[in-house]
This record gives sequence, C-alpha cells and structure tokens, in this order.
Amino acid sequence: MKTLTIFVLGSLIAVSYCGILGIGKTQSAAVKGVLVCNGQPAENVKVKLYDEDRTDLDDLMSEGVTDNPKLNVYHDCNDESTPCLKKFSIVIPDTYIADGEEPDKVFDVGVLNLAGAFSGESRDCLN
Repeated sequence: MKTLTIFVLGSLIAVSYCGILGIGKTQSAAVKGVLVCNGQPAENVKVKLYDEDRTDLDDLMSEGVTDNPKLNVYHDCNDESTPCLKKFSIVIPDTYIADGEEPDKVFDVGVLNLAGAFSGESRDCLN
C-alpha cells in the first residue's frame, strides 16, 4: 500500500540581523507539519518560509533589527472557483530560532485542516 506524504517541511531558513557597523548573526529555523483538506491530503498547496522583520524599541538591542521567521501557506481548499489563493501565516516562536545555520529543534505545526478559517487569512494573487 502506498502512502502519501502530505506535507513535511524541513525547511531551513538562515536569517541575520545587522547592528551598528553591519555586524550580523546567522540564525536558522525549521518547520514541519501535515496539511489536509476535509480530512484528505491537501493538493497544490504552496508553503514559503519567510523572515519577518520586527523592531522592539524597548529592547536593549534597539539599535538592531532581528528577523523572525513565519510560514506562509497558500491554498484553494473548498475554494477552487474563487480567484486567487487563500493565504495565512504562522509565526515561528522565538524558542525555535537557533544561532547558526542548523536549527536545534523543529517547530511542528501539527495537522492543519485547510477547510477551516484561520486568523488573519487573506487572498493572494501573486504568491
């Protein structure tokens, strides 16, 4: 019997931040999970791992900007006839960001049923 790997993303993203004088630091994160549509393996889903820039002025490192990874998911589950893809993002917690090019641990998003609605969900025609 064949099994279908629905979605396992062992993606690695190396992000860096630059402080004064351009001194930077390499960081990494990894994400995995399973995507389904109404209990069936989700098809034609695009996932992208990004770094999201954020500045915390109250932090002691206010002179620099750190990058925070997020996973964007683009899909058409229960929505094939509507133009553009549904899009939602999952922010990777800071505890899953490692110094260096290899992550220490993997953030598991679990099983996500794309048939539901997600907080901050929007449409994306360009992805």
